[in-house]
Amino acid sequence: MSKPAYLGKMLLHWCEACNVPVLGKKCGCGKSTKRVEVTPPGDIRPAFDYDIKRINSVSEKQFNSPLIPEGHLVVLNKAPYEDRMDEVIVDGEVLASLRFEIESCEWVLLPRLEGARRLFQGRDQKDLRKWVVIEPAVVPFILEKGASVLAPGVLDADPEIRKEDEVVVLNPAGEVICCGRARMTGKEMYEEQYGAAVKPRWSGEPRPQKAIAGGQSWEDAVKANKKILDHMTETARTFIENVAGSANMKVSVSYSGGKDSLAVLQLVDETLDDYEIMFANTGLEFPETLENVKKVAEYYGKELRIASAGNSFWDSINVFGPPTLDTRWCCKICKLGPITKLIDENYEGGCLSFIGQRQYESHARFISKKVWKNPWVGNQVGASPIQEWTALHIWLYLFRTKAPYNPAYEKGYDRMGCWLCPSSSLADFFQLEESHPELAKKLNSCLLAYAEKMGLSSEWVKYGLWRYKRYPKVLQALAEKKGISLLPSQEAPKELHFEAATGYRPCKAGGMTADGSFAQAIDMDTLEESGMLSPIGKVSFIEGAASVSFGESRAQVFASGNVNGRSENEKTLKKLMRMVEFSVRRALLCKGCGICMGHCVYSAIETKENKVRIRESCVHCGACVEVCPLVKFI
Repeated sequence: MSKPAYLGKMLLHWCEACNVPVLGKKCGCGKSTKRVEVTPPGDIRPAFDYDIKRINSVSEKQFNSPLIPEGHLVVLNKAPYEDRMDEVIVDGEVLASLRFEIESCEWVLLPRLEGARRLFQGRDQKDLRKWVVIEPAVVPFILEKGASVLAPGVLDADPEIRKEDEVVVLNPAGEVICCGRARMTGKEMYEEQYGAAVKPRWSGEPRPQKAIAGGQSWEDAVKANKKILDHMTETARTFIENVAGSANMKVSVSYSGGKDSLAVLQLVDETLDDYEIMFANTGLEFPETLENVKKVAEYYGKELRIASAGNSFWDSINVFGPPTLDTRWCCKICKLGPITKLIDENYEGGCLSFIGQRQYESHARFISKKVWKNPWVGNQVGASPIQEWTALHIWLYLFRTKAPYNPAYEKGYDRMGCWLCPSSSLADFFQLEESHPELAKKLNSCLLAYAEKMGLSSEWVKYGLWRYKRYPKVLQALAEKKGISLLPSQEAPKELHFEAATGYRPCKAGGMTADGSFAQAIDMDTLEESGMLSPIGKVSFIEGAASVSFGESRAQVFASGNVNGRSENEKTLKKLMRMVEFSVRRALLCKGCGICMGHCVYSAIETKENKVRIRESCVHCGACVEVCPLVKFI
């Protein structure tokens, strides 16, 4: 599981008098607020009706009882997890976590004590599910010593409980003692005389459920946060005015169709008269986004300049393969390249772009400056007036100003962008099948065709394994359990075609990255045995991948045929990618002519089975690479 990361102050508080979330210690009513303990980074956001219905649907499926009553404001906090997990906050309490389980591809509710009380206490136990009743004598061991619930201490249990289910443990009076995961079935809990029945996650003394009247609206939350919002917007507008006044460049707002860029657009519109709106149409936008962009341009009455990638993604995927977290070639081809061209054609001398970047989104954005020179889009200066805002700041501001936000947020998505972005969770792709089946079908058809070409299974697609080159341990374990191959079939290629895209890393501070592909699988055993990467630099191999250093630069070659390189400057990176291409070509297509041996003054090349092999004594000078006929003439 990912570790929590502090990317800013933990700001969520709750006014118990008004029963609304507040982003500070004082509510607009004048009363002090209670801090709500959520998992960092604490980028809290409102739950829309769709989110609440999903939570209650999962709750009813598991426990036969809805978690959230009508008329209560709900705040969600995305917590670190292998896929997607949201903490559910109601009435100032974290009631549960809603988690997407990768193996079952289903949402699961993990109730906390207050959530369990609302589900079970005061209700007829016969009408509920996933309950365990224990002996009163067992309770002190659980509460004081953190012990598991053992089978001998179980008085009764729902017979439908399966091993690994989330369950709620009650005393005979029906009061909640703990919540946790079942270690045996309900029938086994009742019948067995030894063994752990339930492993508690949360435990506490019996108490009544918290009763707070509902009926609040998000308008009430906006009023409660008025002073906080006034301060944040005033600070942001002063920043916009100062940056625009000192830049001596034409001003644009980079609008993506997302909430953050809309908040920036609204702030700029309140501050400046002369600006334009830029939109990068990657060809992978939600239909709602395209409609929203038109609506937004009309709403603000400003000129809309569109950088369109057309069909570039679908034309390139056959060469590069699906984009991954390690090799996001799509960003360069479908977004940064078209933006660069648009600015060149429309903004002589470049432009200042106000961008919806926030520090709570990632570590890279946390350490980013508020004003930066974009090295990839060389004639653009970026500036973020909302760097310190949480998602809840954004939404409260949009609710207050009634800015026209993207309706796709009301369909269960917490972020807008390319609908097939590899950084999306597996949950998002299952959500896509429900909300946009035509897009999901197009993506799955493409991925299944690629998987078949590479000798991979349909489950490689189902579980979102295409998003990785280096698989997290949880996915490695899943693949082993399901018998899913993570490596493409190893067929020796008859020819090799290589393409690469190079650019500055848009999501990280400094340096450059390059993504390349041979458009077919690479036999890593042959590559390792040949030693052909050694002339570049120090090499290491792990399952399905090779890493080679080139001074301070580094490249990785994957069994899928993808190559990823990183360096501090463009010239070195291009040379590194060229050397990797040549070396892979030599390893796989070597005819054993021996020309390269004549150019090695260190006698580090030998012939073996009609092929040449680089010995461990190689000093990484690279003199043998470009003299190879496979490099010079193919």
